[in-house]
Amino acid sequence: MAVYTDVSFEELNSLLADYDIGEPQTFKGIAEGVENSNFYLQTDRGAYILTLYEKRVHAEDLPYFLGLMTHLAEHGIACPLPVRSKSGAYSTELRGRPAALLTFLNGVSLRKPEVENCRAAGDALARVHAASKNFALKRKNALSLAGWQSLAEQTREKASTVQSDLEKLILETLSELSAWPHDLPEGVIHADLFPDNVLFLDGKVSGLIDFYFACNDALAYDIAIMLNAWCFEGDGAFNMTKSKALLSAYQARRSLTKKEIEALPLLARGAALRFLLTRLYDWLNPDPSAFVRPKDPRDYIKRLRFHRNIQTAAEYGL
Repeated sequence: MAVYTDVSFEELNSLLADYDIGEPQTFKGIAEGVENSNFYLQTDRGAYILTLYEKRVHAEDLPYFLGLMTHLAEHGIACPLPVRSKSGAYSTELRGRPAALLTFLNGVSLRKPEVENCRAAGDALARVHAASKNFALKRKNALSLAGWQSLAEQTREKASTVQSDLEKLILETLSELSAWPHDLPEGVIHADLFPDNVLFLDGKVSGLIDFYFACNDALAYDIAIMLNAWCFEGDGAFNMTKSKALLSAYQARRSLTKKEIEALPLLARGAALRFLLTRLYDWLNPDPSAFVRPKDPRDYIKRLRFHRNIQTAAEYGL
């Protein structure tokens, strides 16, 4: 399971003394995610998730993440709601790590989303962009162009052990991305809305989770991330039908500007590189304390090659 830091029942009871959520009945690690230690907690009053923040999540960013989830929940988005302690704090510390309790959402994530699921996910993203318009806090995207260049340097030496021409592919793509657009409509983006972060119940979206890469950036970049995450099949083939469904559902709520449409191929290329590099770094630097194997970066090598051959957004179904 995806637990880096174990929590004893005694430590849990000590933590819960600071909260008014009832007596614990069930407490177990969750075999999902690779960034944090997550536990399912059932009390006599309800179900919760206890998260200990590891790796890329920093304590100074928690007010943004937890504040954003609170804001979205107050504006009609089904997402985990941070639970305040008796002192009114959204976060705490446990085992020397920042931690938070959040409400549990019912639903399942889909390993193989169908066209209608992609349509629902596109609609959900547009609703997040609309609901977060007036969110006051700001956070820079730490995994944009400068972050990719840093990761490329950190993985350069061993990239060829994954694929012989991978270093060349990364460097060529970074050169192409020097034309990255900086004048597109911006706002709060989820930045990681993969199928495993969208919950479904009875065929409908029941919740959105894992906002720990959320930041302020180009809204269309969020769409580019979803094209990579939702619209490729297991064999690496791009599914135009899924792409059309996702894009049309998003645009039913918010129309893309001409500049956003023109930039989409480059944004999709950048999104593919972002996940290739973070997966490559984790693949080359596995955490011995983790119970899950890092995700294979080679899936994103295929996607990056695909996007490098795309000339216009019409090839995505726009």
